[in-house]
Amino acid sequence: MKFRISKEALLDGLQKVQHVVSSRTTLPILSNVLIVAKGDRLHLTTTDLDVGITGSVLASIEKEGATTLPAKKFCNIVRELPASEVDISVDGKNIATIRCGAATFKINGLGEAEFPPFPDFASAKEFKILQNDMRDGLRKTSYAISTDETRYVLNGIYTSFRDGKMTLVATDGRRLAMAESDLEFPASHETDVIIPTKAVQEVQRLVGTEGELTLRLSDSQVYFSIGDTILVSKLIEGNYPNYRQVIPGNTNERVEIPREALLETVKRVSLLSSDKASSVKLFFGDNKVEISANTPDVGEAREDLLVKFESKEIQVAYNPEFLMAPLRNLETETVYLDLIDEMSPGVIRIDGSFLYVIMPMRVTN
Repeated sequence: MKFRISKEALLDGLQKVQHVVSSRTTLPILSNVLIVAKGDRLHLTTTDLDVGITGSVLASIEKEGATTLPAKKFCNIVRELPASEVDISVDGKNIATIRCGAATFKINGLGEAEFPPFPDFASAKEFKILQNDMRDGLRKTSYAISTDETRYVLNGIYTSFRDGKMTLVATDGRRLAMAESDLEFPASHETDVIIPTKAVQEVQRLVGTEGELTLRLSDSQVYFSIGDTILVSKLIEGNYPNYRQVIPGNTNERVEIPREALLETVKRVSLLSSDKASSVKLFFGDNKVEISANTPDVGEAREDLLVKFESKEIQVAYNPEFLMAPLRNLETETVYLDLIDEMSPGVIRIDGSFLYVIMPMRVTN
């Protein structure tokens, strides 16, 4: 195998696929990137057996062929190369010679025959989704995915295709984020799946604001085709909890709050919430909300924010990180906080199909 390629194109291709490489693997081949030189493109593929990703970049190919090279090492070498044109040749023993300017590297690879093949999606259900809808939906929900590995069904995003909508849900049991977007698909394609965190993170890296992506679903795998890149992943098996039953049906108060101002205020005040039982109090009364935090051995902070509120006074307390997470990932000027009482879940909504349920914290006055 022999080819010439620009350093920038090769580095860009490697950076798109290298995150999938497993650092803890008993199979050496899984630490490698599969490199296939064919036609006028170089195809780069990595997998950890749960998630696999493949992309291609333009190259001037003198001799077609395939090999696998240690992904992280290869990427580090390419990143540090001095010039823009790179010549790479691979011999019959899978030893790659990399020449760039006055620099030469030799790196030992493994034969491509051992590299695990991608699953077949020939008879899968197919959906065409606007990249911006997927990007927006994942941004609004992915921060609420559970990191508790004992509750594995929560270690991903519940993705539902029903009633002409794509619904994305993430929860860790203490908060829940949900975003919906309209999507056309045949009724026979209605289904619900759980896409694991690692695949979600990779899709977020790849997805843009223009054009469509193709999503295919088999019984146990999901496939994304985004631009020149294909990502496949195992789905999480199991039953996702009935998330709709934790969304309060009726609320007593709706408070309209400027999103950016609320985020900045909570960020400042939470500097004096304790690490152990981190909470900020929101006291609503007489057209303002007083946001406060105190830690007995450190001190206290309070700040007022003007809002329209003329009802009975109410005080709620939330984990500040949980309160700030949706505010950081929304782009609207205004959010609405729906309240029932001090001990019931609060709901953050916007003018659009998004909601965020946040459990209150018990605090002593």
